Amino acid sequence: MKKIYLFVTFLLAALLLQNCKKDTVTATATSANLFFAVINDTTWNADTVNASITYNSATKSKIFTCSGIGLNKEINMSVTQNNAPATTGFPLATYNVSTTSDVQMSYYTEQKNSAGADVLAPQGTVGPGSGTIIITAIDSVKKIITGTFSCSTMKNNYDSNGNIVSVYRSQISAGAFNNMPYKLVNN
Repeated sequence: MKKIYLFVTFLLAALLLQNCKKDTVTATATSANLFFAVINDTTWNADTVNASITYNSATKSKIFTCSGIGLNKEINMSVTQNNAPATTGFPLATYNVSTTSDVQMSYYTEQKNSAGADVLAPQGTVGPGSGTIIITAIDSVKKIITGTFSCSTMKNNYDSNGNIVSVYRSQISAGAFNNMPYKLVNN
């Protein structure tokens, strides 16, 4: 009798373990938008986009620049590759904003200037370690580039005596440029 209980217990345990398999995620999210991001928890899409790779033969450097404007906001980024070959592509890599000017990012929002006109003005600065650009694919024949980006900006607000009274942060996450056409410029 004990053998039957032992066998039934073993069989039930085997069936229970068979149903406890790990889930495997196979779906990937994609977007038809060329340039988009989540800015302070709100999805933003660019209406106007621009990308280029500029090769400077005198300094042997290559600069990838990318920008998007939409809904009174603008995001800009640039990556400089020093000692670069004179090719039409750009290295697939992760680029972090640092203290050098090789990787830069900026975020602009609509504000009123001193004359009362609406203009796009910087919404703080992206400091070292506060931004990342990842170039994930490039087709140098079709001249299209794909990648992701994220950053945070910080803007100090001052009183009339020059004291910081508040700090405003903007968080840009889940940003991407998808199959974005780029211009090739040689200097």
